[in-house]
Amino acid sequence: MSIQAAPLIQQTKLQGGSKRRRPLGHALAGMLAVAAAALAPVQAQAAENPQCELDRPMRFAGMNWESNLVLVEVERYIVKHAYGCDSEVMPVETLPALAALTRGDLDINTEVWLNSVAEPWAKAEATGNVKRIGDLYMGGEAWFIPRYTAERLPELKAAADLPKFKDEFKDPEEPSKGRFYGCPAGWGCEVVSGNLHKALGLEDTFTYFSPGTGATQKAALTAAYQRKENIVFYYWFPTPLVGSMDLVQLELPEYDKELHACLTNVNCADPKPTAYPENPVFTAVTTRFTQEAPQLTEFLSKVSVPLPVMNKIMAHMDENELEPDEVALWFLKNHQEIWTEWLPEAKAQRVMASL
Repeated sequence: MSIQAAPLIQQTKLQGGSKRRRPLGHALAGMLAVAAAALAPVQAQAAENPQCELDRPMRFAGMNWESNLVLVEVERYIVKHAYGCDSEVMPVETLPALAALTRGDLDINTEVWLNSVAEPWAKAEATGNVKRIGDLYMGGEAWFIPRYTAERLPELKAAADLPKFKDEFKDPEEPSKGRFYGCPAGWGCEVVSGNLHKALGLEDTFTYFSPGTGATQKAALTAAYQRKENIVFYYWFPTPLVGSMDLVQLELPEYDKELHACLTNVNCADPKPTAYPENPVFTAVTTRFTQEAPQLTEFLSKVSVPLPVMNKIMAHMDENELEPDEVALWFLKNHQEIWTEWLPEAKAQRVMASL
């Protein structure tokens, strides 16, 4: 006896109590459609949570000045939401950060101020272990006095004039000399400002005071400014401090590239005075990072902020007493016209959705 294969059937009840037979294949198709609909959110979630190129957290250098802290938080937010990457910040000073980057202990140094570390950077780059991948903005450096000091001492125009006015800037710990507030200890700019202090022959008339941290430096200068005390100091910009104070730059001899190169060398044998040049601020990463994470490298290479916007960011931070991560969110929400240019459209959309 032969058995003829018959299609599987399913009974479905129709309105009015009658029944109609329907092939079970139709029911399976419906079930699959339901299952597909249920999986859609999971698939969408997978699309919204991209896989990071690295199987470990990205390691950012955390230098303790405001512009660096804010930009690091901006980049960390973007790599998390656009690229699915975890990250960590390793607190470090300028020169140790460069050494750590060269060794591969760090992946990214968001802000390298070239003129402050010209010689060390050249040596690091020569190893082949690090790469300069993107220019952030053009910064500046100078020696400043408050405008009220300039009005009290109208003959003080240049840094070379300082010895004649040492009594107007008395060092509380060594009253026979004036006090010059230099760059925080361990920062690259400490080498330049220290060599410039020597080059101007100020060692006999002014102590070189190195604050322990950037926060200590800012607090000391802010307190003196609020008391209307005469102060002379090194500082860089864009920064909240320079933006919030009415300052006058002291004149320095015309910029000379070779003389300045020596000033950046901690072992400069015969420092000569010269003005600070414009200071390119760029991002550096390890060569290994560029090989392991080409998409992240491409993103970081495009990070750039116009100097007027950086000044605005710094002013907003100071006026509202915000933390770096809070300022980063404010920037991301209010300046989408800038950071969306750093990213492919789909990744920019992920970041905007997260905001």
